[in-house]
Amino acid sequence: MKIGISACSNGHLPEWQDQITELEQVFDNMNIETALSPHIMRTIDEYSGTDKERAEDLMKFYTDDAIDAIYDISGGDLANGVLKYLDYDAIAKTDKTFWGYSDLTTVINAIYTMTGKPGVLYQIKNIIWSCGDVQKQRFSDYISGKNNDLFDIKYSFLQGNDMQGVVVGGNIRCFTKLAGTRYWPDMNGKILLLEALGGESGQIGTLFNQLDDIGVFDQISGVLLGTFTNYEKAGPSLTVYDLLKMHISEVLPVACTRDIGHGHDAKAIMIGKEYSIHADTHNGETFDVYP
Repeated sequence: MKIGISACSNGHLPEWQDQITELEQVFDNMNIETALSPHIMRTIDEYSGTDKERAEDLMKFYTDDAIDAIYDISGGDLANGVLKYLDYDAIAKTDKTFWGYSDLTTVINAIYTMTGKPGVLYQIKNIIWSCGDVQKQRFSDYISGKNNDLFDIKYSFLQGNDMQGVVVGGNIRCFTKLAGTRYWPDMNGKILLLEALGGESGQIGTLFNQLDDIGVFDQISGVLLGTFTNYEKAGPSLTVYDLLKMHISEVLPVACTRDIGHGHDAKAIMIGKEYSIHADTHNGETFDVYP
């Protein structure tokens, strides 16, 4: 197996070079060959290359028959800059899955919108971070076909007891950057996944306002809330669910999970795949959809 490692968002700081080296070693131990894109490390400000150069890096992985999957290791603010330079017809013809998290929410959802191909919301560097032992085991088991623990997600319902639909979304700040563009998915009947790293009540609240103003909450079949890392650390009086309730009807199903988000222990979820979640049959079990 051979994988491509890309960085479509902000470039890596020099002190992160050791993480890349460690990541390659972990993959090598799993008998996975790696190919690094040329534009990973920062060269000017937060850029590792121009938007077009980073897009070309990604397209080279898509058009290289030796590459089986693509894992993006970046995050930040710049990923949506590559979108207009991607060849979606070429992407649609491949069977490769794109993996990334946080700001890569833009790329994953754009690819789904433009091609119908699903992607995985997951930061592959989790396998070398603080929960690395557990994450390596999950990933290794998934790659080897032993089990799908990496994609098994525990959840509970906050209102309603059933939702079904294709999952879209991811990081709330990054997802809303697609609003008004051709990359914004059709929201009708979708399950909207939302999570965040930064943001306190005013910042998260205004993003809910944006989703409300463009009619999202009237179109979707349900909301799945992941973790909101800094919000939860700040401990404001209003929960994320409290903020959400200001914008949704009492009948829109809402579930929550601790398994999706920016935590180093986070699991993976498919964007662009259909999920069916039922409170009455859950009973502490997990749901999964995986590539």
